[in-house]
Amino acid sequence: MKTIDELLSEGVAGKRVFVRADLNVPLDGTTITDDGRIRAVVPTVKALADAGARVVVASHLGRPKGAPDPAFSLAPAAARLGELLGADVAFATDTVGESATSTVAGLTDGRVAVVENLRFNAGETSKDDAERGEFAGRLAALADVYVGDGFGAVHRKHASVFDLPARLPHYAGYLIATEVGVLRKLTDKVERPYVVALGGAKVSDKLAVIDQLLGKADRILIGGGMAYTFLKAKGYEVGSSLLQEDQIPAVREYLERAGKSGVELVLPVDTLVAAEFPDMKAKAPTHPATVAADAIPAGHMGLDTGPETRKLYASKLADAATVFWNGPMGVFEHPDYAEGTKALAQALIDSPGFTVVGGGDSAAAVRTLGFDEQAFGHISTGGGASLEYLEGKTLPGLAALED
Repeated sequence: MKTIDELLSEGVAGKRVFVRADLNVPLDGTTITDDGRIRAVVPTVKALADAGARVVVASHLGRPKGAPDPAFSLAPAAARLGELLGADVAFATDTVGESATSTVAGLTDGRVAVVENLRFNAGETSKDDAERGEFAGRLAALADVYVGDGFGAVHRKHASVFDLPARLPHYAGYLIATEVGVLRKLTDKVERPYVVALGGAKVSDKLAVIDQLLGKADRILIGGGMAYTFLKAKGYEVGSSLLQEDQIPAVREYLERAGKSGVELVLPVDTLVAAEFPDMKAKAPTHPATVAADAIPAGHMGLDTGPETRKLYASKLADAATVFWNGPMGVFEHPDYAEGTKALAQALIDSPGFTVVGGGDSAAAVRTLGFDEQAFGHISTGGGASLEYLEGKTLPGLAALED
């Protein structure tokens, strides 16, 4: 795929450059609680603006129902982008309507505009090729060149990600080029030992990537809510812990495959339990108990890895040459259940190898828990996209950027 450096070398002054970004940031009302994805696209937008392009930034935010919804407006993200750029950013109150058309027409060289949420238009996410194509055509009318830099959306076959690049000269932005380069380090000629840490709530979200990693990783560390399905598959009682009963047969198969293939699949040896899920708003102390992983009492749920598991996982990361982490180890948003995720993040920092935090809640945890982002090799902006890449899937947004 061609990169933004090639575009800049060709000259962009006066050209309208459509940047498909990922500004899908978490909001508390209109307050952005994590601006990591906005910061990630700044290098691309700034380079284009500094070169004299008229930059049109577009993104989705949340899951509106194909119609305008003020709760999902990109206005706060546009304002934050302007702060990070140190320049005024115009904002269009629609995506392809009168406001977008006039806002883009009013841009001068080196200026930036953000158009409203792409998903306020049903054509963006439509499964109908013609409907998606019609919307992509209207987007194409706003620009002369396309730059894909929304890595968090490249696994979606959406109009602005898949159909639009075919209608304009297209290039990969700095973020996508970086993300793809990092993921290749996890799939091609990987430096070993290669250790993968997987957490999060649902084991079903991770089965496909585990299937692929059983032939590639040296060790797989399992935590988070998904761990209790693994523990149940080993015959342990898990109380009222999160459990996907329908996934137990698949998990048993993977446990057997890991043993036969020599992959070390490591499960928690102890866990923090409580009688009920904590109040995430009050965040009052809950006084959890620590029990062995095979001794979770009835009526209690596991909510974080215990101290012995934290030590065990740190030891499994101590000599790693390559590490990929996706998914928190516990309910890190509550202080009583954040230590497992904290310990894992610190173990990545202490590891001598190349460490990749695989986006989503893992990236949010790194920032929420106060870690220095520069201490990790790479923090991805796309959890779902990263996992699908590691699963070996073709990502529509990347395929569309290939020549």
